[in-house]
Amino acid sequence: MQTFFRTIGVMSGTSLDGIDLAYCEFELQQNGKWKFEIKKHETIPYTEIWRKKLKNAPLLSGLDLSLLSVEYGHYTGQCIREFIRSNKLEPHFAAVHGHTVFHQPERKLTLQIGEGSAIAAQSGLPVITNFRTLDVALGGQGAPLVPIGDILLFSEYDYCLNLGGIANISSSSSRIAFDICPCNMALNFLAEQQGQDYDKDGEIARKGTVQPNLLAKMNALEYYDKKPPKSLGIEWFEKKFKPLLTSGATTEDLLATTIEHIAIQIAANSSNGKMLITGGGALNKFLMERIEHQTSANVVPAPENIINYKEALIFAFLGVLRLQQQTNTLASVTGATKDSTGGSIYLP
Repeated sequence: MQTFFRTIGVMSGTSLDGIDLAYCEFELQQNGKWKFEIKKHETIPYTEIWRKKLKNAPLLSGLDLSLLSVEYGHYTGQCIREFIRSNKLEPHFAAVHGHTVFHQPERKLTLQIGEGSAIAAQSGLPVITNFRTLDVALGGQGAPLVPIGDILLFSEYDYCLNLGGIANISSSSSRIAFDICPCNMALNFLAEQQGQDYDKDGEIARKGTVQPNLLAKMNALEYYDKKPPKSLGIEWFEKKFKPLLTSGATTEDLLATTIEHIAIQIAANSSNGKMLITGGGALNKFLMERIEHQTSANVVPAPENIINYKEALIFAFLGVLRLQQQTNTLASVTGATKDSTGGSIYLP
């Protein structure tokens, strides 16, 4: 059985920042534990054209969405190919999350665009993608998928919290993980009202004042009363959360209130223990301050390459498990009828 892998993990999140690429090495040790290292990494920011295309994707016709999936696949493959060329890399394969357009597991639907055959053709590599669809077909949420990586790669932490477009958390002891609440998806939407792509360090939010009535409405959303497994998507944000951000308050106050909401929800879903925090939100100093204030967990600083590229790292690892035909999706996390090995393989 192969025990050493060089692979590229590729992640595009709901915050529409860009494409994260992480060139990783994984080695299975004799004690059964995995050793890993991120050797190279890069984020390719989306152009305004691509940002608009992806943001408008849910509104497209079936034909136009299919065409966009092919176009985005070719673009992703080109990004991988250039990443390999410029860094003189020799990966065995690429594991690609794709970009989520629809996520409605209650209707047995999750759609990540980025046609796998186009990625393989452009990159020249075997490509593994479509990681979520099998779990959804088995009755699961199709999310979150990172907990198997948290368990096998980051077992020294009691909690792994990711602050991406959506905040999600996993517990290494209980093998339970779920989406907590919107995060950068909401914060970036508000920052755009002031002509910024994001609120750097939370500086705009820091100037604001928490609005108690609005905060109460956010915390009263029905989703928070549900028990795991559960997950969030752009549809929920657009329908349930975004309308609360048009309350007439200033952008500063809306950002301050949203950050307090995020911190409160994280605290409600964590307790004593070591917590590793990653994702773009971990670079938001004001958000981190409020999380540390609200939670009783011991927040552990992560290296910057882990903060920014942990999801890409874990999707690379999901690809390794797929090739080994090992479980990479946990039913205890997603609510599926059984554990599964997700991912479609495309050869170049």
